[in-house]
Amino acid sequence: MSSRLRKYLWMIVVAALVVAATIVLLWGYGVFGGGGWLSGLFGNSGNGGGPQIEEREPELMYDIPHLDYEIVEGTVGSGEPMGKIFERFGIGPSRTYKIEQACSRDSVFLRKVRAGHGYVAFMERDTTALRAMFESGAVRAGTLRDSMIPRRLAHFVYVPSRTQYVVISMPTRDSIVVRRGTKPIRLERKTAVASINSSLWGAIESNNLPVDLASQLENIYGWSVDFFGIQQGDSFEVIYDQPYVDTVKLNYIEQVWGAVFHHGGKQHFAIPFKQDGKIAYWDENGNSLKKQFLKAPLSYTRISSRFSNARLHPILRIYRPHHGIDYAAPSGTPVQSVADGVVTRRGWDNGGGGNMVWIKHARGYETGYLHLRAYGKGIVVGARVRQGQVIGEVGSTGRSTGPHLDYRLRVNGRPMDPLKIPQEPGEPIKKANYDAFSVVRAKVLGELDGTLPESERLTQLDSIAIPDGPLAPVVPSAEKGKSII
Repeated sequence: MSSRLRKYLWMIVVAALVVAATIVLLWGYGVFGGGGWLSGLFGNSGNGGGPQIEEREPELMYDIPHLDYEIVEGTVGSGEPMGKIFERFGIGPSRTYKIEQACSRDSVFLRKVRAGHGYVAFMERDTTALRAMFESGAVRAGTLRDSMIPRRLAHFVYVPSRTQYVVISMPTRDSIVVRRGTKPIRLERKTAVASINSSLWGAIESNNLPVDLASQLENIYGWSVDFFGIQQGDSFEVIYDQPYVDTVKLNYIEQVWGAVFHHGGKQHFAIPFKQDGKIAYWDENGNSLKKQFLKAPLSYTRISSRFSNARLHPILRIYRPHHGIDYAAPSGTPVQSVADGVVTRRGWDNGGGGNMVWIKHARGYETGYLHLRAYGKGIVVGARVRQGQVIGEVGSTGRSTGPHLDYRLRVNGRPMDPLKIPQEPGEPIKKANYDAFSVVRAKVLGELDGTLPESERLTQLDSIAIPDGPLAPVVPSAEKGKSII
């Protein structure tokens, strides 16, 4: 065989190999309707041919197997319409209009997207365009590279919040499928321990704890701990569920499972228990932490002036009685009613109190809230209010040198220092519920003390299993000044 003939034969073999490799590559991309690389090379798992491939659950992102796509993530810009975003992914005005129509049928309004919200585009290889390129000769055998293959938008996900999202799927050029989705929330048990140097909020911030934890503790201990009398060295320990979406921590607390607050040389336990269909908090002896009056009518504050029979007025510069407590707080801070009652006065106080609200409570008590900037919704004379209901906002109306709340208390018409108000206890744990409460108490105090196995932690309060035999009594513990069951 001549050398020239051998040369031609080698050229034919090489060309055939290149063509075969190109066909296999295109088949792998699904250009000819095949099932992708594995099915093209090995056959389907049910046909009995080729090696058996272990099937694995696909990794999902918004319920989409994202490893099959190129992912492009972004954020809606200020004043940016959705059409402009779609245009970046090859979607023209006509197609965008059809998408908006499909979304509106499912009550999803893309014209109301907001700046700062996220989106995710799932791009796939456009096999239709690739086939046309191959058939037209725009792509020659052996020259195909991945970067040359056109992409098309297969799925678009609009993400308006941490948990909510909308998926717009385009399985073909002529079809649009819209669905809403919700990401699952994962709860993680946390225990926080902190000492207080200045305030509860300061301790929360300095220990990088969730801000909502301060609100939760104030709601739980609002009747038993004077947060305006916090002393350096006071401390707390609290068990709670922290919600996560994926790996992102949400900015609220799902449930507080127990706490102990060390304040003024005393320890105040908080045990959650469900009685009469409501979850409330109780001390270790089954007494309700909820009392007739809240300790204070607002948060985020400091006491700037106390109850006095002879205070130097900051504006009039004369000594006169100040039968109230001044809480300095930013203008607009919500003001709450300290107890259930009925609004008896609402309007302007000509004596210098500015906008004020007075509320009558049981047993001859009456509370006043002065220098308000605005009134709460529905706060009119004769309206019934609940303990903790917002009745106004901190302001600086009337004779005032700055934003603050002048909080006043009268008993049978006589002024009384609000910080010395006697507290009527709420209803304790009922006798019929005490065994179940004892089980809950043992678990909470054991978890606070670090002696409760993780498998025995409380996860619900609807059904408490009571063990056979006598329940263990409360035993004092010298460690940390706590008591355990």
